Amino acid sequence: MTLRKISTIFILLFSSFAFSQNLFGVSGSYSNQSGNFAKLGLFYTFGLGDNMVDFKLYANANMGYMRDNFHVIPEVGITGYVAASQLMYIFPFVESEFTPYTITPKAGISLASFVDFGFGYGFKINEKDSFKPIKGFQFSIGVNIPFNLK
Repeated sequence: MTLRKISTIFILLFSSFAFSQNLFGVSGSYSNQSGNFAKLGLFYTFGLGDNMVDFKLYANANMGYMRDNFHVIPEVGITGYVAASQLMYIFPFVESEFTPYTITPKAGISLASFVDFGFGYGFKINEKDSFKPIKGFQFSIGVNIPFNLK
């Protein structure tokens, strides 16, 4: 497949995945915060009708191997995407993630809410046995794959 065909498919995907759609699907990501985590989960995006801010609600399972044990940590979060123009496909976002052990506010950029790059800081609220404290700076990259893309 030529680069031009790949670029065309990519642009069509972004333009159809852009805001003002209620989408749901699966997400996968990598994050680093006191260790490496793979995240798998479900998401739902929705707008409030003004086409300027869309939201994503999600639930993830953070999976990591630390101190000779495999751990799964549940996480829920909300993301607010700011759309300055319907012609742009790079959106800034703010996000908050909540686990039983941390609260992590984040900010970043998203490519049409399909690929997210985020940076934040996790504040410890609890400690997990046989696990080092989860706190401090975090960065992540994630992919959202919708089931109901039109």
